[in-house]
Amino acid sequence: MQVPEQLRYTSDHEWVLVTGSRVRVGITDYAQDALGDIVYVQVPAPGTTVSAGDAFGEVESTKSVSDIYAPVSGSVVMVNDALASTPESVNSDPYGDGWLCEIECSDLSQLDALLDASAYQALIEG
Repeated sequence: MQVPEQLRYTSDHEWVLVTGSRVRVGITDYAQDALGDIVYVQVPAPGTTVSAGDAFGEVESTKSVSDIYAPVSGSVVMVNDALASTPESVNSDPYGDGWLCEIECSDLSQLDALLDASAYQALIEG
């Protein structure tokens, strides 16, 4: 399983790339592997306000439907529109083309609650 060092992680298997006051969000390699073949991704529209820890979208696979949880509070500023036609990119490139959305953080201190790569690796190795 890939666990890129530069990212932060949630215990719900979302990854976060911090760029200033914005974060790019996706689901981890571990999560996409557990879900199986992803056939549909629902993310909130730009302008939607989200709260850390709340479900704000879902990923549907041939096995199940799983909620996606906001890693931070803020406003969705961008979504990966390509996922509408190519949801399988979450499987093939979860840290690249398979990203879900970008959130403008309302409280950057929430980033401190996220896991670093080694803590996330320990979580998934259980």
